Amino acid sequence: MDFNLTEEQRAIQEMVRKFAKNEIAPLAVEIDRDARFPAETFMKMGELGILGLLIPEDYGGAGQDVLTCCVAIEEIACTCGSTALSYFAHAVLCAHNLACNGSEEQKQKYLPDLASGKKIGAIAMTEPGAGSDVLSIETTAERQGDEYVLNGSKTFITNAPVADTFLVYAKMKNAEANGMSQFIVERGFPGVSVGQPFHKMGMRGSPTGEVFFDNCRVPLENIVRGESRAMGILMGGLVVERIVGAALAVGAARTAFERALAYAKERRQFGQPLIMFEMIMEKLANMSMEMEAARCLTYKAAVMYGEGHRCSAEASHAKLFASEAAVRAASEAIQILGGYGYMQEYEVERILRDVRMGTIGGGTSEIQRLIIAREIMGRDSV
Repeated sequence: MDFNLTEEQRAIQEMVRKFAKNEIAPLAVEIDRDARFPAETFMKMGELGILGLLIPEDYGGAGQDVLTCCVAIEEIACTCGSTALSYFAHAVLCAHNLACNGSEEQKQKYLPDLASGKKIGAIAMTEPGAGSDVLSIETTAERQGDEYVLNGSKTFITNAPVADTFLVYAKMKNAEANGMSQFIVERGFPGVSVGQPFHKMGMRGSPTGEVFFDNCRVPLENIVRGESRAMGILMGGLVVERIVGAALAVGAARTAFERALAYAKERRQFGQPLIMFEMIMEKLANMSMEMEAARCLTYKAAVMYGEGHRCSAEASHAKLFASEAAVRAASEAIQILGGYGYMQEYEVERILRDVRMGTIGGGTSEIQRLIIAREIMGRDSV
């Protein structure tokens, strides 16, 4: 593998890094404290082309690949987990999904506004009784004349309180087998309502809520790929979700490590810098090693996906290792900072609250281990 980024990827990395430092970082404490979605940041990201990284140029995007998106989201996550999560739901789970699976008419209608930030996107899959067990969703869709009628509810939907465009998974009523279909649902469609934002442990600046469908009427042309065709969409989307989610975790781990390293160099105890104590050295060495390993796993999976290879196990390797490494890094950063690390004035306690979600969302750590085990059993060699 070539671990060198292209010149264009390095330019995008530098552009996003500068933007994150100048525009995202100054708001990070405020949006976490006030649980406020930074709408102004998203408009600026739209103007710079960051929101449309994975959208083809024909529809107002930058036409970049998943690896480039990983590079970009790491930089965003370095400064603010909340902004990175909402970006992830918008640019990857919604926009990239639609760019890969939508019809020409659907892409022309929806992608330009998602690329510019005029519209915010979300994906609505999880339900109160169906989290990891996606096939157990109970939201139904039934064709009635020139419309589909949706009934049911979704929960834990990132961006739901602020989203304009939802990709909704529903089961076709009376269909054989699972009959799962995907629909493009606009916030203003009759029968759609959104609940109040949840109060969360972390990622507070990224609003999460419920979406309700009460005889929601959706035009026939808003079904993606056709009736009962969503399983392929779902499985491909989960692979990308896990790869880019891993990159988000890498960014958070990187900041935890950098804050801990800087503090250990500056803080003196018993007449010498904290970094001179062997137990502190060990913690920092482990954090650095795991961060680099997580990035390598993420890049490998992203490259494999871009080359069209099957990479379900590799995506789960990356997501599992990176999300758990980020939790360890943030926890160790707090330990190194001691009492200061436990205070809200310092960044590391927020990082720990944010990264804990990574072992749950997008498939729990337990589910990732099951996927890896099944892939191992299904392959001739590993």
